[in-house]
Amino acid sequence: MSLPRADYDPRRVCLNPFPDVDFGKHRRIVGVYFAGGLFALANWLFLDACILSARAKAPWGPPDSPIPAPVHVTFVDWIPGICSLLGFLVINLIDKDRIRGEDGFGDSRAVWRARLFLFLGFALMAGGFAGSVTVLVLKYVVPDHAEQFKYYGYASVAQNLALMLSIVVLWMAQNSSSEYEYNLTL
Repeated sequence: MSLPRADYDPRRVCLNPFPDVDFGKHRRIVGVYFAGGLFALANWLFLDACILSARAKAPWGPPDSPIPAPVHVTFVDWIPGICSLLGFLVINLIDKDRIRGEDGFGDSRAVWRARLFLFLGFALMAGGFAGSVTVLVLKYVVPDHAEQFKYYGYASVAQNLALMLSIVVLWMAQNSSSEYEYNLTL
């Protein structure tokens, strides 16, 4: 066992050893805003790719008779982002104290259910990321489209990666103590 016996709690299934980053007295606010910025950036990148796809034309041929683009953003490209957004929501809806088993919840199954839903949320996010990489490879890289069309796949992967990073930052920010939070122990 990697933890010393004094720090080990046999009631826990998982330990959440997040690093303690000090941002001063406003660390919680900074973390929440940074996570929100990552969330906005993620969805903006994919929306940018969708708008570019709607107006895309092939880079070759005479300008008076434009050839249609060989590939566009379709619903298949949206599915990984939808899975990641659902996972983001599921993870944020879980009470963090139930996962740790704190605050003396009367139902012993509540901790197990909270951890199951947390797993499902992270599975949705991982599935969304894996799906975006799969769509990138199979739809944009293997057919060897021009670089301007590969951007659609890169934007989907970047969206899912930024969503995953934003949930990690938000989780750490919500677990940090606020300047107005006091811990009293008897």
